[in-house]
Amino acid sequence: QVQLVESGGGLVQAGGSLRLSCVASGSIFRINAMGWYRQAPGKQRELVATITKGGSTNYADSVKGRFTISRDNAKNTVYLQMNSLKPEDTAVYYCNARSDFDGFDYWGQGTQVTVSS
Repeated sequence: QVQLVESGGGLVQAGGSLRLSCVASGSIFRINAMGWYRQAPGKQRELVATITKGGSTNYADSVKGRFTISRDNAKNTVYLQMNSLKPEDTAVYYCNARSDFDGFDYWGQGTQVTVSS
């Protein structure tokens, strides 16, 4: 099993910044890719950004140039630096870790990000 604990959400004005953190524990040897997804009210969960253990990244078009995902393998932690936030970024943000063994997805409990206009 893998446990994921997020932190760093909150309320910010449009144009502001937030940094999310996610610490992984447990059977972390199973994990290669980690990432962030978000779900706004009434919408499906969507990919925000992912990063492999080797540092390869992937971003949703809507956040390219504004968000940066990074990873500290020694601390089993993945970060999401969010700049130039917009009201449409408001959502619950979930940390994700995918098992290399069977493709199983582990999820954190989610952290609320609210961007006011």
